[in-house]
Amino acid sequence: MTIETVDVLLVGDASPLRQRLAKLIDAAPNLCLVGTAGSREAALEFLAKAKPNVVLIDNDMRGCDAFEATRSIMENNPVPIVMCASASCLREAANAFHAIEAGALALVESPPPTPDVDAARLTRELLQSIKLMAGVKVVRRWPRRAAPAPPRPKITAASSHSGAVGIGASTGGPLALQIALSGLAKDFPWPILVVQHITAGFLPGLAEWLSRTTPLQVQIASHGIRPQPGHVYLAPDDFHLLMARDGAIQLTRDPVLNGVRPSVDVLFESLAEHSAPQAIGVLLTGMGKDGAHGLKTLHDRGAVTIAQDQPTSVIHGMPGAAIALKAASQVLPVGEIAKTLMYLTSLCR
Repeated sequence: MTIETVDVLLVGDASPLRQRLAKLIDAAPNLCLVGTAGSREAALEFLAKAKPNVVLIDNDMRGCDAFEATRSIMENNPVPIVMCASASCLREAANAFHAIEAGALALVESPPPTPDVDAARLTRELLQSIKLMAGVKVVRRWPRRAAPAPPRPKITAASSHSGAVGIGASTGGPLALQIALSGLAKDFPWPILVVQHITAGFLPGLAEWLSRTTPLQVQIASHGIRPQPGHVYLAPDDFHLLMARDGAIQLTRDPVLNGVRPSVDVLFESLAEHSAPQAIGVLLTGMGKDGAHGLKTLHDRGAVTIAQDQPTSVIHGMPGAAIALKAASQVLPVGEIAKTLMYLTSLCR
């Protein structure tokens, strides 16, 4: 959905940051600042009378928990929410992901007060996120409907090391990833390698949040380590994540692919080469098509491949592209992915 003019409600205390954000929105083409609120109560009062296209929340609100503000908005007057936070503070970044858990759609870094190249980039990313999220249909809760048992896959033990799960995600991915991982047992028998497109600097906060809210051990991947069962390895900022022939993790600065680094396609292609058919590929919500061709390669090599369905995706670009290529052996709501992964890996024990 395209919106010609995006109406924005800005929620945050009367800080210099809120003033800067207000000026940025006012100066941006196709954005209109329709109101400001200094508290959760003021935001709810505004939303009871008006319906902006997007709510922008400053995560570092004094006297107001951004998580509670997000939760209250999503319970009372659901509207797309963009969370603005500092990536340099691990505690603040990790706490911002709790707002994602409560229903915020995107997390962006606060532009610094000093006008420089970095500030210009962060400003562009902030304004782009606001415009992008304005067209997203808000989902209160992803359905947890029961699903029939998935078909028995053709998984063999033909690889030189244990199996691995590869997961790719972009917009809307942090919450989808948290839902998928939280349903797994702490003794999940395979390692999980993840490429999540995310604003640079927020990865440590994502790892911290996932460690708190899922039973698995989550860490940022290091070059040369051998992935362990029950561990989740996140691709570092600006590095491709691969599975090597001997089963070790490789990080490379090879050229960007599909406009991104890390690329989901790079991860999936490496799993197809060195782990398939003893591998599972999962493609979650996100813009674009990164991961679709890699998932197709995995599928053609005999691996089980899963794409998130459209109703539970914030943006169905990546999984939708994979489905169009007939790359997904299963299309599942995000709430069913963990159960399916537990079932599939149990067949290989």
